[in-house]
Amino acid sequence: MSSSRPDSFADPFATAPNSPLNLSQTLEPPRASYLSPTPETVGSPRESYVESPDNVSPLVPEAEKRNNEAYGQESREDPGLKRRSVLKRPLFWLIALAIVTVVVLAVVLPVYFVVIKPHNYNYDGASVGGAPAGGSGSGNPTSPVGGGTTGGNGSLITMANGTTFTYLNPFGGIWVDNPNDPFNNDAYPNSWTPALNASWTWGADKIFGVNIGGLFVLEPFITPALYQKYPGAVDEWTLSTLMAADTANGGLDQLETHYSTFITEQDIAEIAGAGLNWIRLPIPFWAIEKWDFEPFLEKVCWPYILRVLQWARKYGIRVNLDLHTIPGSQNGYNHSGKLGSVNFLNGVMGLANAQRALDYIRIITEFISQPEWVNVVPVFSIVNEALVSTIGTDQITTFYLLAHDMIRNITGYGEGHGPYIAIHDGFLGTAAWADFLQGSDRIILDTHPYFAFDGQSTGPPLATGTGLSAGGIWPQQACNAWGPGINTSQTAFGVTIAGEFSDGYNDCGLYLTGVGNTASYGESCSLFLDSSQWNATMKAGFYEFTLASMDALQNWFFWTWKIGNSSTTNSVQSPMWSYQLGLQQGWIPTDPRTAAGTCAALGVTGPQFNGVYEAYQTGGPGAGTIVASSVTSYGQYPPTPINGLTPGAIQSLLPTYTSTSAVPTLPPPTFSPSPSPSISTGNGWFDSGDTGLAPTQVQGCTYPNAWDAVSSAMPTALCPSTGGAAPVATPILPRR
Repeated sequence: MSSSRPDSFADPFATAPNSPLNLSQTLEPPRASYLSPTPETVGSPRESYVESPDNVSPLVPEAEKRNNEAYGQESREDPGLKRRSVLKRPLFWLIALAIVTVVVLAVVLPVYFVVIKPHNYNYDGASVGGAPAGGSGSGNPTSPVGGGTTGGNGSLITMANGTTFTYLNPFGGIWVDNPNDPFNNDAYPNSWTPALNASWTWGADKIFGVNIGGLFVLEPFITPALYQKYPGAVDEWTLSTLMAADTANGGLDQLETHYSTFITEQDIAEIAGAGLNWIRLPIPFWAIEKWDFEPFLEKVCWPYILRVLQWARKYGIRVNLDLHTIPGSQNGYNHSGKLGSVNFLNGVMGLANAQRALDYIRIITEFISQPEWVNVVPVFSIVNEALVSTIGTDQITTFYLLAHDMIRNITGYGEGHGPYIAIHDGFLGTAAWADFLQGSDRIILDTHPYFAFDGQSTGPPLATGTGLSAGGIWPQQACNAWGPGINTSQTAFGVTIAGEFSDGYNDCGLYLTGVGNTASYGESCSLFLDSSQWNATMKAGFYEFTLASMDALQNWFFWTWKIGNSSTTNSVQSPMWSYQLGLQQGWIPTDPRTAAGTCAALGVTGPQFNGVYEAYQTGGPGAGTIVASSVTSYGQYPPTPINGLTPGAIQSLLPTYTSTSAVPTLPPPTFSPSPSPSISTGNGWFDSGDTGLAPTQVQGCTYPNAWDAVSSAMPTALCPSTGGAAPVATPILPRR
């Protein structure tokens, strides 16, 4: 097993990624929403500031102004004299007004144009944050300390490589970058989203999100050029193998180039400027480590993951961190690491792979539960798209209960203690998860609704008109197919989100259904591969379909933000899956709030959710007290039976690992320049009481191929013969 780790971790911020503004530029001052209330911000916490005449900073509150005036006034009138005050004489006021006018013109205006305006984005304040971490968010962010910078729409951003771009955000969002306090959480992406240091209210606040797919888990249809360069590559396993052999072109270092360039800070800024407020960030387990028999590039992507998290913090974007790959593969799909069979909780190596998975979930939980990250990463999706039809509902539920208890023993129970835990519906649909682990602490159900993979080809036409008549049957179909289930699940399960959806109403797209499956990018799909051929009616159809999907799903993440160009056409060949391209070419709404009411306007009705969850579902009273029937049914691990075994197999003989290896903890970022000495960067491990070791192979035992063991022969005896290794990677304390 690969266990070597560098003594000093590579610096992901060798040059500060969040550089101060270029103050030589003449910029218009940002007009934040709290300085000019609009209908959508009336009643928001940010309206609590009165409007400033120059729209640069809030006025001093009237009460404070009166106190200052009272302190500065002294009576010069002799109490023994009874004469008319000069203040009551009209001539005095005329002369005084003229003098004040001259003073303003001679002093105030030069000061403004010489001093204030050129520096109106560089604030030096006495304190950090308008609301404490986890606070109510009732005020506006104040000026960062020690040379931090902040700005809004129209401000100039200098990236780590020295290039600049203009931050375009018409929705009142502000960015905050404070080198002396790199974990500052004052930013917010728009006027209707709480700042990172304020509470997110499930049922009231809405997720308008996008996935950052293809950055750290490379999918053929998202990064086609890399796969086109290496014929025979069908997944990251084969891509890594072929790339490593190509030393003339840099070998696996090519992947680091991809991490560095595919998504930049400007992408995250554009996401905030598009009215979005969350990203879902898929990451691989080899960000932590890989074992010797796996070809992946281990650990190198972790500094780049941290870089994205820091960019998200800068622009006020919350992150749903998604463990997208699982040892052995949780679904057999190309985005699980290896195309093929399911070897997680299934087959001869199912338990052993689950041990590794549980430990990686533990390591990530320890990192993101640190106070430096807990507000930026409020949701942790622990297993992406487990294929439950193969694994089994009881088996995956038993694993989820074990993972829940492990995570909450690290974080503590109840609101404010670590992230929400997101689980995927396993392609069973939301209804199958009603009443799941009642009493559990903050579990989210994630569903990925797509029409593209339901067996239809191009289907009925989408280019049928404009407005509500646009999109053919597809907008209504989205409302009918997805809206009722989402609403019902909010009550029957609890917090329910759509972690993925797209504009792909058919399966057309280069490599969309896999490398070599030319049906998805053959002649019949040619129109859908080239958005430059789309006329206004077709774009209107996609636009209406997008609005209906957003309205039906309510809390959603589009898959995905960006699709890379094909190396043969130098263009995006799966345009229905690119939010960025849709924004640029007009079939994605520039303001996602416009989706509200689309389904009703189309005549679609159904059950409605009132926005109120049971207390335990959002970390209130009862969170962590799981009903006895669930504990009885799913509280014994490992689950029985494990599927994918030969008939008559004795489950107690299944191979497992031993928890005797050092834990590969995730290191924190380093910064240049270094922040204030008082700022803690953490050590990657939230719970000092969690001292369990990591799983490793039992010395002297032979294991079948961990990624292809469904058809392997069962062991006929324990190894070692004195007893099997414990199948749990870390001790589990009694649940609450």
